[in-house]
Amino acid sequence: MQTLAQSINDIRSALPGHVALVAVTKTKPVELLKQAYDLGLRDFGENRVQEMVAKQQALPADIRWHQIGHLQTNKVKLIAPFVHLIHSVDSLRLLQEINQQGNKNNRIIDCLLQIYIATEETKFGLSLSELTQLLESPLLPEMHNIRIRGLMGMASFIENHQIISREFAGLFSVFQQVGKKYFVETNYFNTLSMGMSGDFMIAVEEGSNMVRIGSALFGAR
Repeated sequence: MQTLAQSINDIRSALPGHVALVAVTKTKPVELLKQAYDLGLRDFGENRVQEMVAKQQALPADIRWHQIGHLQTNKVKLIAPFVHLIHSVDSLRLLQEINQQGNKNNRIIDCLLQIYIATEETKFGLSLSELTQLLESPLLPEMHNIRIRGLMGMASFIENHQIISREFAGLFSVFQQVGKKYFVETNYFNTLSMGMSGDFMIAVEEGSNMVRIGSALFGAR
């Protein structure tokens, strides 16, 4: 059985230098996260807010915590003091709440807009029309405690690599278009989070610069 150190080394070796690795640590015990930390990982991704809060309190302060699961507005206040990046912003209402909690904590909170690119109906995310509505909302320029760093998407959970590749390529195209149209005068819209354990190499080929990897690091749940 492969050790965690070997798994981390294998994935880091496979990733180009410009691609950030977020270790998906949901359901994993604190002891395993500490081992990953000791092996050099600093970016940890959680789905559930309560689990992230408990782990954040138990682990070193320099870990960068990523909220990668669907986020309810009433849970934002729990992670606002420390979260590094929220990947799963899928509504203007959620962005408003993050901004409000950022203001209360005297922080600017970095966010990614989650875009719906998969064929399954269970996935969260903004449609392209909803994305345009959000980016053109007159409320957005008033939000001084959030920063939209880029986009996130999840491909269909299928074996067909052509479909997965097409979905990722489509999101990369949207990422480029949004950057040129809405963020051309900024230097912070630079993150495209796509790719997980089963499809991260396809995602990287199609332009991802941040991957979220759990089972390929820690083994199946």
